[in-house]
Amino acid sequence: MKKTLIAAGLAALMSTTAMAETIGASIARFDDNFLTVMRNGMVDYAAGIDGVDLQVEDAQDDVAKQLDQINNFIASGVDAIIVNAVDTSATEAMSQAAANAGIPLVYVNRQPINVDSLPDNQAFVASNEIESGTLAAFEACKLLRGMGYAGGASGYLMMGQLSNQAAVQRTKDVDDILGIDMCNFISIIDRQTANWSRDEAQDLMTNWLSSGEEFQVVFANNDEMAIGAIQAMKASGISMEDVVVVGVDATQDALVAMQAGDLDATVFQDAFGQGEGSVDAALALARGEEVDQKVYIPFKLVTPANVDEFLSKN
Repeated sequence: MKKTLIAAGLAALMSTTAMAETIGASIARFDDNFLTVMRNGMVDYAAGIDGVDLQVEDAQDDVAKQLDQINNFIASGVDAIIVNAVDTSATEAMSQAAANAGIPLVYVNRQPINVDSLPDNQAFVASNEIESGTLAAFEACKLLRGMGYAGGASGYLMMGQLSNQAAVQRTKDVDDILGIDMCNFISIIDRQTANWSRDEAQDLMTNWLSSGEEFQVVFANNDEMAIGAIQAMKASGISMEDVVVVGVDATQDALVAMQAGDLDATVFQDAFGQGEGSVDAALALARGEEVDQKVYIPFKLVTPANVDEFLSKN
């Protein structure tokens, strides 16, 4: 696995833990539940490390604003930068700006488009999205077979922001699972983006329900959209026992929905682990230490059978 290393001279300079270190972090949006947990994990973890100052900014889902924040961090002379990208297809300019300044940069949670060509002092900390959508979709397939729908089932697919690599990969994961022999009895009636939003998902599900089309499953790229879909279905008088709903993230709201019998499966994405891992990687790079350029924190399937294990997480 490719590792990244910065100049030995800087490594020597930073070798003493007594030296204060400043990390600038730009988060795509502060009003996202999962990203809030991740951000809190970063802040809490950094606060427990002597001599480390973590400065966190809200990019407010604005690519230009995020690039400005990165340039401001560079101008202020931070030791390292952490980025949760607004648009994962727009990260090359961010990497270039940090590389030109010789400042280490760590992408967290959202995979940058240039992940396979990052400069030597940059890294990516996240979970492997191939696991997330795959685990959720395969669980939905098994549940539908158990409910007697192996002869045919149909459903809807709610996608996150299409500019986001996680949404693209999680959607592909669903398609890949529905393409295998065991699960090809499931067809997708329609797929649309609800931009990771509970409110947008509720509106989208309401629109789908107005068509009167019969369906048995809802695949959602994240829990917020799954919850929005559930709210719309319950408002329309649909029994959640008759529909399989799966999401990703294992947020606290999602686990409550699961305990209530509304959400059938989600996938635990370790928000705190990603936040802490990004801080560790940023500090290691700033100190001239070797870091794997791709640091993956495993996903875990969450169902009613093991939900209690995750109630104190995320």
